[in-house]
Amino acid sequence: MKAIQTDKAPAAIGPYSQAIICGNLVYTSGQIPLSPVDGTVSGENIREQTTAVIENLQAVLEAAGSSLQQVIKTTCFLSDLRNFAAFNEVYAQYFTNKPARSCVEVSRLPKDVLVEIEAIAEVTR
Repeated sequence: MKAIQTDKAPAAIGPYSQAIICGNLVYTSGQIPLSPVDGTVSGENIREQTTAVIENLQAVLEAAGSSLQQVIKTTCFLSDLRNFAAFNEVYAQYFTNKPARSCVEVSRLPKDVLVEIEAIAEVTR
């Protein structure tokens, strides 16, 4: 196993790695819409926050030798499923390969953000 860390995504806010490579797969920790520069919440609405989350996820995947196009499965957490349609609009722009996905509503996310996404992807390097 190999831990992944990149300054292009927010640092872990707890005792965990941004991602772990095991074999030819990378398992990312959940990404929330934090600025990699100063750790503040990026975006005020679901579209802006989803964009920030996916860009953070993309940075972690790239540091692991993967990409959004190599994602096999995502798990998505929304603080309010009424945001599902707007979330999907942004998500579909980035995940054109349509990986498997679970999407659930949760009662609360860290820093009271609106969305969190974790992924499993193939590593090709």
